Amino acid sequence: MPPMAWIRTIAPGEATGLLKRLYDEALARAGKVFNVLRIQSLRPEVLRAGVELYKEVMISPRSPLSRARREMIATAVSQANACHY
Repeated sequence: MPPMAWIRTIAPGEATGLLKRLYDEALARAGKVFNVLRIQSLRPEVLRAGVELYKEVMISPRSPLSRARREMIATAVSQANACHY
């Protein structure tokens, strides 16, 4: 396995402003702040846009696909890409 890249991030306990709000929302949603969110911590505006895109794709009731089907597709794509996210 290749070594993991190192990316400077802001820990949840050090977050302020918009980043703190986004981290708090992540904690409420998932019980933790996953690294996929932390790697965007230096640009909270970008993180916010990414979270909004994720919610629109995966959670929005406007989709013709069920949440279960969307999760199944995401899992299959992640496996095909050898990505544990």
